Amino acid sequence: MCGRLAAYLDGPATVTLRRPPPLATPLAVDADTDGSVRARHGGALVAEAEPARDGATLCVPDTVSAAEARAAEGRARYFQDPLYPACFVCGIRRGSGDGLRIFAGRLPGRDVWAAPWAPDASLADGSGRVPSEIVWAALDCPSGIAAIDAADLGDDAAVLLGRMTATVAALPAVGDECRVIAWPLGRDGRKLMAGSALLGAGGEVLAAARAVWLTVPRSGCGMPVEEAS
Repeated sequence: MCGRLAAYLDGPATVTLRRPPPLATPLAVDADTDGSVRARHGGALVAEAEPARDGATLCVPDTVSAAEARAAEGRARYFQDPLYPACFVCGIRRGSGDGLRIFAGRLPGRDVWAAPWAPDASLADGSGRVPSEIVWAALDCPSGIAAIDAADLGDDAAVLLGRMTATVAALPAVGDECRVIAWPLGRDGRKLMAGSALLGAGGEVLAAARAVWLTVPRSGCGMPVEEAS
């Protein structure tokens, strides 16, 4: 959802989710004179995007090799009992060619989570590259998993994405041996902050994001997320 709405803007963008987006449902998108756009379902505001006042930096606090990313894959407590096993990004029920299958795990002794990712042909646009909204998706769940693990949330707690700011410098091509990394940025009450980045085969930073996640009861994951503001 974030990347799809951000695609209406040029350059780094900040997307704020006001309520969980309905799935497989058309949304109305309207633009404002200040350059922002809003997505609505009926009369309800679902999300809004605006040019980022302070785009996510393409510098990362720690780098991860391809071998380290492969070794860390799936090593997160979240995957022991995933709340969203069919998630397009991190769903363990997704087979090859169906979704992104990015399973970020923690590197031993480091506050960094990582996973390998080679974009499938099913994700490509007409140029053979992955569109920006897919890159946004790749940056999404890994930061949430890092935030959950770092905060050591109990089994009765979950998180919802409240806000995401991303900068996309380059788009990966199908089959590129990329890796996604994520790291916690702190906590403020119910808000968990985390960063994430997409690295190319040579370790170059293709895109980066920072996100605000809201802690909720595991049974309340359908609640509105206005508290991101």
